[in-house]
Amino acid sequence: MILLIVIIAGGYQYLNTQKEYQQTITELEEALENTRTALNQAQGENSELQSNLEAEQEKFGNLADQVGEITGTVSNLEKLNALEPELLQKYSKVYFLNEHYVPKSFKNIPLEHLYDESVSKQVDSRMWPFLEDLIEDAAQDDVTLWIVSAYRSFGTQSSLKATYTFQYGSGANTFSADQGYSEHQLGTTVDFTTRNLGGGLDGFGNTQAYQWLKDNAYKYGFALSYPEGNAYYTFEPWHWRFVGEDLARHLHDEGKNFYNIPQREIDEYLLEIFD
Repeated sequence: MILLIVIIAGGYQYLNTQKEYQQTITELEEALENTRTALNQAQGENSELQSNLEAEQEKFGNLADQVGEITGTVSNLEKLNALEPELLQKYSKVYFLNEHYVPKSFKNIPLEHLYDESVSKQVDSRMWPFLEDLIEDAAQDDVTLWIVSAYRSFGTQSSLKATYTFQYGSGANTFSADQGYSEHQLGTTVDFTTRNLGGGLDGFGNTQAYQWLKDNAYKYGFALSYPEGNAYYTFEPWHWRFVGEDLARHLHDEGKNFYNIPQREIDEYLLEIFD
């Protein structure tokens, strides 16, 4: 009888233990589920926070871009304001250059680059570094380039044209510009000569110097103003105008002449003319 009571008591205790164990398992499972729910919620909130952060970063980035664009625009406007629009205008019977126009600053061409060292010549100082590089690089290729004409004032051009008109009559209009229509007044145009021409221009088109300029002048920002077949003057292989490296390269690559493209297209290159 006692043994039976002990067995029953033990069984009852075992059942209680199993029940408590099961209850503990259930509680643990509920706690785990609650933890998972909280974790999922936290992850959702974190994802939302991350999205909000990315959105704010994008807004900030767009704002920075806008500020940069505005700053760049203001800088470009200031730069354009400092540049003369005349620098890339078409002359040669097309656009009149005011008699009071002179380059903002001059550079006296070193004597070693002049054929006639007794007469000083000047160019726009902003253009000079490009011209100097051109002449020196040509010399490295055993090509001699001397300058025989550079800046001419309105008055100088007027006197020159009067002399040519006296000598050649109306024929002077085929090779000489009236005052106000000469690219030389800009200070960014030069006439070259080379060896065996006696300082003259005739025959320049048949020289190694001209071929070198055709192949390389654009790299330094220079363009041939009056190629063969142009509608303004006789072929002038010695006459080169600085238009900036970007425009000169565009003209060279496209096989175009400065005077044959629209002025509005040319004007787009003014901002970088001396860069």
